[in-house]
Amino acid sequence: MNKPSLEKLLKPYDYHLPPELIAQKPASPRDSARLLIYSLKNKSVNFDTFKNVGKYLPKNAILVLNETRVVPARLMVKKDTGGKAEILYIDHDKNSIKVIANRKLKINQTISTEGAGDKPVLFDVIAEKDSFYFLKPNFPVNKIRSILQKYGKTPLPPYIKHSPLSEKQKREQYQTVFAKTGESVAAPTASLHFTKALMKNLQKQGITIKYVNLNVGLGTFAKLKEENLKTGKLHTETYEISKKTFQEILLAKKQNRPIIAVGTTAVRTLESASKNGKLTGSTDLFIRPPYKFKLVDSLITNFHVPKSSLLMLVAGLVGRKQLFEIYQKAINKKFRFFSFGDGMLIIP
Repeated sequence: MNKPSLEKLLKPYDYHLPPELIAQKPASPRDSARLLIYSLKNKSVNFDTFKNVGKYLPKNAILVLNETRVVPARLMVKKDTGGKAEILYIDHDKNSIKVIANRKLKINQTISTEGAGDKPVLFDVIAEKDSFYFLKPNFPVNKIRSILQKYGKTPLPPYIKHSPLSEKQKREQYQTVFAKTGESVAAPTASLHFTKALMKNLQKQGITIKYVNLNVGLGTFAKLKEENLKTGKLHTETYEISKKTFQEILLAKKQNRPIIAVGTTAVRTLESASKNGKLTGSTDLFIRPPYKFKLVDSLITNFHVPKSSLLMLVAGLVGRKQLFEIYQKAINKKFRFFSFGDGMLIIP
């Protein structure tokens, strides 16, 4: 008997999205984005503006946000053969920098950016493994963040093809207003809708705001593979929660205060820590139906790419059939989709 193909396995999570609904820039101001509100209890759908999200949140709720910072991880480089390539920073250790490239690189080849003054920024290609390249730079590896800040470009998702934003605007707008630390190559996009004024107003109405940190990796854009579906594991991302924050969230859970995760990355962080008991580490947690949530009661999220792990995560909370009914309503109302798009609040 032939086993189902990957395409057949993913088909239940496919849907048609008119291309014009893929947002190419964020709403301005941030909290003027539209908001779809779905009640798990009543199975009802309402529409509003994100600025009014507080109207739908229980006063004693705990709002958990991912405070990771996006780095300008894309670098245009020149090969020693004269050709050009784009590399995307992924990670680094003490000796090398891990990247992917849109062009073939050769081992022992030297690539460079245009450096300031008489010292160009050079990288020697020292290894290739699993579609990643490992580079040895002509500067201390721990200085990579400052190099990226100087020469890098904001790593907008591949489906944002026609953004009118300048690099300066991308750096400002593809970053949350509370971003703190981290080396993410993608923003926790559900949090892009928050302004400092909105957050203050939420706290005034009795909402408690807590922060976790998960470095969003390239895997957030990666297509699901047969191995993911077979093993029930996703790409690995590192996360961190302070002991104090985690204890406060656990206490709130015991007190039946709703735990509302802002974004799928906050969900993965909370559920991973709850599952493995580790407050710092890495997670390959794959949340999909059927899944019993241990900490998260509610979710603020954006509208996700077809056949993606992010879509499956939301279906784990809402139910697959119900989720696609909600998505169709959003499409009918011409909501803006994906990273720069509108938001969805799922309430208990």
